[in-house]
Amino acid sequence: MTTVFFRQLLARFGLFLLLSVPLGQSQASAADTLLVLGDSISAAYGIDEAQGWVQLLRERLEEADKPVKVINASISGETSSGGLARLPRLLQEHQPRWLIVELGGNDGLRGYPPQSLARNLQQMVRLAEKQGAEVLLLGMRMPPNYGRAYTEAFAAVYPKVAEAEQIPLVPFFLEPVALLDGAMQTDGIHPTAKAQPALLDHVWPCVQLLLEQRVDDQSCTP
Repeated sequence: MTTVFFRQLLARFGLFLLLSVPLGQSQASAADTLLVLGDSISAAYGIDEAQGWVQLLRERLEEADKPVKVINASISGETSSGGLARLPRLLQEHQPRWLIVELGGNDGLRGYPPQSLARNLQQMVRLAEKQGAEVLLLGMRMPPNYGRAYTEAFAAVYPKVAEAEQIPLVPFFLEPVALLDGAMQTDGIHPTAKAQPALLDHVWPCVQLLLEQRVDDQSCTP
């Protein structure tokens, strides 16, 4: 048999395999992927990764029988500019249907201008939406020792971005644990393992609405 014959045979076999795959199956992993882009708070800094809120989210989705693949692309020390630089590759690689952005804390700790944080967050939202992903934004706040002017300008970034881009927002991700005894590690910045379930509970209503495509504005928290 000739080489041409073998090529034709392989071509026909390949076409058969393609047609034998149920419609939509090749897109299932992309359609069901949730990407978390965050910093050390979501990277489970100082605790076992299995205790972190993102892993707890995976487990809760499994318990709820929701076929969602959770990718944690969070890195300790990440800034909004670093997240923005990494996002195009992450979107291309994972093709997420949903994106949770938990960034900005390190911008604030380094005293970066709130205006640059706002620009970076908006660009991330627009990049994600251009790729067909829906975005949930988790807000942060700075401690009072940074001064009233800076802390207020920083805190205002998240609702402004959420309103401008019409995306759901958790105004202050650490709200349920920030002042809770035993909920923060000795550095006063990172939540303990004990605090992780409370963090998940805080974002869960927004995550549920996001997955069910029932979030039409930024007011998804109680």
